[in-house]
Amino acid sequence: MTDKKERAFELDLIRGLAMIAMLFMHMSWDIRYEFGVDVFSYLEKGWFWAFLHPMIITGFVGVSGVCTAFSRNNFKRGMKLVAVAAGFTLGTWLVTEFLHIYCLIIFNVLAVLGISILIYALIEFIEKKLSLDPKAVTVVIALVGAYIMLVGTDLDNMDYATENLLFLPIGFAIRGMPVMADYMPLIPHVGLFLLGSVIGRICYKDKKSAFKGRGVIAKNIMHPVEFIGRHSLIIYLVHQPLIYGILYVIFLLPLQGIR
Repeated sequence: MTDKKERAFELDLIRGLAMIAMLFMHMSWDIRYEFGVDVFSYLEKGWFWAFLHPMIITGFVGVSGVCTAFSRNNFKRGMKLVAVAAGFTLGTWLVTEFLHIYCLIIFNVLAVLGISILIYALIEFIEKKLSLDPKAVTVVIALVGAYIMLVGTDLDNMDYATENLLFLPIGFAIRGMPVMADYMPLIPHVGLFLLGSVIGRICYKDKKSAFKGRGVIAKNIMHPVEFIGRHSLIIYLVHQPLIYGILYVIFLLPLQGIR
């Protein structure tokens, strides 16, 4: 999205809601598994991983695909995110190696979004270079995105592992790979991203909100969530250390004082 006046508030709202749900999920995970408190058992329920978790992922990946319609330079945007993802991996390795807090992340949502944006930037480049019909390109992107989503369903059912690290981003199990604190493969999520970009191409060609307006009360209520959606990247980068630090003070620091 380009500037404040042109922002589509509904996209910020969806991404903000997804971010709030993710913050709660990560807090729940830390309390239940890192600090050993027997609460938030929903993390072990099939309905959560089958229905609610995919909705959270869609709020990030799908909306990021939609936002390609607003970006002035998707290549630059993609490269920035890939660089952030690489730095994130390095940071989690350093924390794991030297602080002995296991949080190793090699390939997750940041890498998926960065690479997906670069793929879309390549599509844009080819479209403009060859003067292709935008409607035909949109149909092809939709078909490819849907196909990747279907392939992802089959990939989950494959009992296949390899030692080649090049297959890690795709979604294959890697023999001898250390356990990762978080992991998200390109398949099927790049398909979800491409389907989001199709929505952007169709519904946001004018780079404006799809809704004509909203009342003052609704705007004030939604504003905090939209703020979170607008700043989702920085919140994503700092939320886990912040949550872990707060929980450490609550659960472990008092015990150390007693000892």
